[in-house]
Amino acid sequence: MFGKGSRKLETIVGNDTRIAGKVSVKGTVRVDGIVEGDVQADWVVVGETGKILGNTRSRGVVVGGSVEGDIEATETVELREKSTTIGEIHTPKLAISEGAVFDGRARMKGDSDPAGIQEGNLRSLIPTKSAGG
Repeated sequence: MFGKGSRKLETIVGNDTRIAGKVSVKGTVRVDGIVEGDVQADWVVVGETGKILGNTRSRGVVVGGSVEGDIEATETVELREKSTTIGEIHTPKLAISEGAVFDGRARMKGDSDPAGIQEGNLRSLIPTKSAGG
């Protein structure tokens, strides 16, 4: 679940715990309760009973419960089979298990859009014949 050099699980938000405000953790945080606010950590694990109502920034995120907000991960995001995620996901690697609910948009590329591509415009991947030929 965790890549090389990752730390052990260091912070746990328990099942009956509710936190209102920004959470910033050096290392890994597991959320089994409710966090109403943004979460920033090296790794974020949302247990089946866990809920984040805010944006999440980390190297990697595993969602088993619920996240309502944007997720930005530099390495990977995994949405497990009983999870519900509402918001945008920005990550190079995304895994969505069967049964997971995802309502939003996912971006799996760098920060800048390729030249000529803007939101709402489509670019054909199939070459078209020119009018003369």
